[in-house]
Amino acid sequence: MAFRINHNISSLNTQRQLEKVNRASSKTLEHLSSGMKINIAADGPASLVISENMRAQIAGLNQAIENSENGISMVQTAEGALAEVNRLLIDIRQLSIHASNAGVNDEKMLAADQAEIENALRTIDRISTVAQFGTKRLLNGSRGANGVTNGDGLQFVDAGPGTKTSQVAGYAVKIDQVATKSEINGTTALNQQLIDARETFTVSEGGKSISFTTIAGESITSNLNEFETRINEGGLNVELLRNGDGTIGLRHKEYGSEHDFSVASTTAGVLSKVGDVTDAATKGLDVKGTINGEETIGRGQVLTGKENAPNIAGLAIRYTGNQVTPEDQIAGTVSVFQNSLIFQVGANEEQTVAVSIRNMAPRSLAQGVDTTSDFKSLSEIDVTTFQGAQDAIQLIDKAIQQTTDERGKLGAFQKNTLQSTLNNLRNSSENLTAAESVIRDADMAAEMSDFTRNQIMLQTSTAMLAQANQREQVVLTLLAGG
Repeated sequence: MAFRINHNISSLNTQRQLEKVNRASSKTLEHLSSGMKINIAADGPASLVISENMRAQIAGLNQAIENSENGISMVQTAEGALAEVNRLLIDIRQLSIHASNAGVNDEKMLAADQAEIENALRTIDRISTVAQFGTKRLLNGSRGANGVTNGDGLQFVDAGPGTKTSQVAGYAVKIDQVATKSEINGTTALNQQLIDARETFTVSEGGKSISFTTIAGESITSNLNEFETRINEGGLNVELLRNGDGTIGLRHKEYGSEHDFSVASTTAGVLSKVGDVTDAATKGLDVKGTINGEETIGRGQVLTGKENAPNIAGLAIRYTGNQVTPEDQIAGTVSVFQNSLIFQVGANEEQTVAVSIRNMAPRSLAQGVDTTSDFKSLSEIDVTTFQGAQDAIQLIDKAIQQTTDERGKLGAFQKNTLQSTLNNLRNSSENLTAAESVIRDADMAAEMSDFTRNQIMLQTSTAMLAQANQREQVVLTLLAGG
């Protein structure tokens, strides 16, 4: 056995083991005190990269959850204001129905109805101006896609979140087919002989039917006036045509192929081709054309960009003209300015949803309705005459439809987009947090077990270091003996 004093190999080995145990003990203390097994990159470089990416996603998901909740609050605020607009429109409609009761009303009563309607319209206009979430106004048209048309017969109707802002020149509009109304015309003139023989007309439209038998001895004009009154009282959406050759006809009040009706007359040719046999009116046509060279869907007089159209998705315009566009020309242009509400509802870029809210001011509601009184919008209705009151009902019904459509759109956006996304975000955040915890968090039971083992090893190594240092004392014995 060799004895050396310059190098105590046993002591050096024990010191190395002691240092190793001491580092392990310190690392275990770090894990226990922080609750994480990865505190620095050296603890697990690959795991750190994965974990930090997950943390970024979790933070994004949590912010997206908050964004969605704020979005729901905004949508609810807008829908609450629309509900009040809806109530006011129903009140205005009731007043118009009252004003239509021409047999009872006098001028003062009609003036009172008109004054109340104007007051309600001012309230709707005020709601459209002041309804806001924070500093953002919601119903004045600034939170949607707005447009301006240039061209005879063209009118901007609506645009959606998918509609893109146009260039300065706007989107070119071409009309390939104009819209028409469902119509039927007799070929046999209505004369006094047929009236005295008690000619009977039957008209069916929209699930409603009326029957009128001529009054013998009364004039043609008187009978036609009575026939027209019967149609109006029956709630049929058709109008009587008095042709210059003595024949009569009927025409639907709405444009497009969706609106039709049927007729029958006792005498062949007066209205129906065969006596006492129902004839269907010639179907109306829907407008056809393109916007910006992209495909559209025609419905009545309204052209709407298809949902998959790259630039004009959801863009709707009305064409009231009666001319198709020549091959080398355009009917006009529509300029679009996109300002829809955009919500970031995901943890990554382009994970957004958008919704537009139309202008709810009376001047923007019920535009393009074809009426005898030539009212351009809800703001122009006047019920001081019988015809004005009748036409006002048409415009109010259109405004109610637009308002309820807007409420339905916002409700669907809240329920099917924001709320559904919110549920998914919460689930994703929970699962991703659990996955990150597996990578990053310390197993406290395992760490405590390692800590106890390291403490014992530390004490043992310290004791062994003392023994290793004492072994060299044997050399002194040899020296003493010498």
